[in-house]
Amino acid sequence: MGAVTLRVGDLDAMIAYYRDAVTLDLLSQDGHFAVLGRGTTPVVILEYSPELKSPEPRAAGLYHTAILFESREALAAAIYSIATKFPNTFTGSADHKVSVAFYFTDPEGNGVEMYWDRDRTAWSWIHGQIEMATLYVDPNAFLQEYLTPETVENPRVGGASVGHVHLSVGDVASAKEFYVKRLGFETTFEVPGSALFISAGGYHHHMAMNTWESKGAGQRKLALGLGEVDIVVPGMDDLGSLEERLTHYGTSFGNDGQSVTIADPWGSQIRVTAKLA
Repeated sequence: MGAVTLRVGDLDAMIAYYRDAVTLDLLSQDGHFAVLGRGTTPVVILEYSPELKSPEPRAAGLYHTAILFESREALAAAIYSIATKFPNTFTGSADHKVSVAFYFTDPEGNGVEMYWDRDRTAWSWIHGQIEMATLYVDPNAFLQEYLTPETVENPRVGGASVGHVHLSVGDVASAKEFYVKRLGFETTFEVPGSALFISAGGYHHHMAMNTWESKGAGQRKLALGLGEVDIVVPGMDDLGSLEERLTHYGTSFGNDGQSVTIADPWGSQIRVTAKLA
């Protein structure tokens, strides 16, 4: 997964949250755009859009951007940073068997997950579906075990990237038809009528869609929040295969020579780019 673009109403406040609390680096800022990430890896692109309003309740769009950290120590450092700077943005935590996750809401209402993956050898697959759960994690106990004086002083430990993107959609069947059949992902876990988890290459999920707060949602109106989801495929052949599938199914898309852009059934923009050699 590539970066997630968010349309924001207060650029300075959102930069401060993702830089000072989430512990991403401000990689670049040019006019109405700011890119935050770690090293050379962009995670969040903030697009200043003060003319827009907040999305309507129960609208389709972003459920959360999930930021993957390389170690539990790095994750603990980031959680501690948010807890001390923006304590009221914490919304929960869970052990999903494949990962340990902590959930937040940024100052403009966008969901943020911060997580660490267990090694793939510890994952369990049953009849082609990944085994996941939602088990309680005590955030204070997690910090006591994995936070160190060194990471309190320097919380930017190791890399961080977008591990997966979770969307709110109007219905799961349409999401599956679009993201699996047309985009080419594989289903890894499904709760019929409620949630869908999909991936490529045997990951537990690169994307997920649910109707928990958006069942029956129609086309999104232009609003603050999700602007675009970036997906990076291994090479130009993969991009060509995507174009062939979209053409076969009569799905309109844009192509600028470097990437393919397409809207999902609710108008969420997806951009697929081939990885540079």
